[in-house]
Amino acid sequence: MLMENRIHLELRNKTPSEVRELVLDNCRTENGNTEGLTDEFVNLVFLSLIDVGLLSISNIPRLEKLKKLELSDNKISGGLEVLAQKLPNLTHLSLSGNKLKELSTLEPLKKLKHLKSLDLFNCEVTYMSDYKDSVFKLLPQLTYLDGYDCEDKEASDSDVEVDGDGVDDDDDDDDEEGEGEDEEDEDGEDDDLDEEDEDEEDEEEVEGEEDDEEVSGEDEEEDYGLDGEVDDEEEDVEDAVAAGKGEKRKREDEDEYDVWDDEEDD
Repeated sequence: MLMENRIHLELRNKTPSEVRELVLDNCRTENGNTEGLTDEFVNLVFLSLIDVGLLSISNIPRLEKLKKLELSDNKISGGLEVLAQKLPNLTHLSLSGNKLKELSTLEPLKKLKHLKSLDLFNCEVTYMSDYKDSVFKLLPQLTYLDGYDCEDKEASDSDVEVDGDGVDDDDDDDDEEGEGEDEEDEDGEDDDLDEEDEDEEDEEEVEGEEDDEEVSGEDEEEDYGLDGEVDDEEEDVEDAVAAGKGEKRKREDEDEYDVWDDEEDD
C-alpha cells in the first residue's frame, strides 16, 4: 500500500489536526520520500515510519509537537540536519538498520536540544572503535544510546516509550478507576443512608400506629366502663322507685282494710 493511501486509511474520518499518533509501518513510497505527510498534523506526538523504503527525510513536514520518531529499517544515509529544523522538540529517535557509516553524519543531531534517546542498531557506524564513548561525547544531551546510558545501565520502559499524549495512560486509568470507585462508594453510602432513613421512618410509623391503637383501646374500655356504671346506677334507681311504689300500694291496701273493719264494727 502506498503511503498516501495508508495515511488516508489511518485518518478514519478524522482531520489531520486531531491525530496524535500515526503508524505507517511497512507501507511504500513512490520516490523514497514521505509523500502524503503534511504539516497539517500539527498535534502529532508519535510518528512511526519503519521499513517504508525511505531514501531521504528532506521533505518531512514541520511537526513542532513531535516527540518520538521511528525510522528503523530504511535506506537513510545522511541529511539528518532537517530533523533539527522541522522537529525541534524531538526526544526519542530511532535510526536502526539504516545506512549511516560515519560519525560525522550524526553531527546535525547536536541541534536537537531535547533529544534523550537515540537508537543506531545495525548501522555501520556502530562498528567503529569507541563508538559508544564517541557518540556520548558528540551528543552530550543524550541519556540513552541503543537503550543504555553511559554507565551501561538499561533504560526503563518509561524512559524509552512515549505514548500519544506524552503522559502515562496507566496513571490516568488508575485515577479514573479510583474516582469511579470513590463515586460508587459514595453512592453506596448514600443508598445505605437512604435505606436506613426509610427503615427508621417505617419503624416510627408502625410505632405511631400501635400507640394510636392502644389509645383507642383504652378510650373504648373507659367508655365501656362508664356506660356500665351508668347503666347499673339507672337500674338501682328504677328498683328503688319500684320498691317505693310497692310500699305505697301496700300501705293504701292496709288503710283501706282498716276502714272496712271500722265500718263493720259500727
